[in-house]
Amino acid sequence: MRAIHLLLVLSLAVLAGCASAPQSPPAPAYAPMPETPSAAASSYNDDLLFHAFTLVGTPYRWGGNSPEVGFDCSGLINYVFRETAGLSLPRTTAGLSQLPGKAPAKALRPGDLLLFATSGKRVDHAGIYVGDGRFLHAPSTGGKVRIDDLQASYWQRSFNSARRVLDH
Repeated sequence: MRAIHLLLVLSLAVLAGCASAPQSPPAPAYAPMPETPSAAASSYNDDLLFHAFTLVGTPYRWGGNSPEVGFDCSGLINYVFRETAGLSLPRTTAGLSQLPGKAPAKALRPGDLLLFATSGKRVDHAGIYVGDGRFLHAPSTGGKVRIDDLQASYWQRSFNSARRVLDH
């Protein structure tokens, strides 16, 4: 009788566990929602991102715009888009912030440019969105090209806008 009672309690516990919905974490203040680009655009972006990923670890250098010399943030962007997409983008963060094609912050796509105002209201930093809430950038003196989490509070506070320069 005791074994049947124990079996009944275990069965109810298993069923109760199956009936409850898993709790999802609260949505962050800035949660990019993916849009589905065409297959051709996706392949094109893959090439761009692959090229950008090969530059991770390249030293930061103010005014730098090549892997041999190093990169600053806008030099990295200019180099990747020129070499992969044949696009000549502005060489400064101010110029990048003047580009048309604002991308909705909640619908970022890999390859979108992210613009930050880290020292006030003026855009002074930029990176390339790579998907999954992460971006690639050349951070600052003494640093190296790296990938950071866009959800980090520092980047959330300094995010200014995004630009979509590639047709999707």
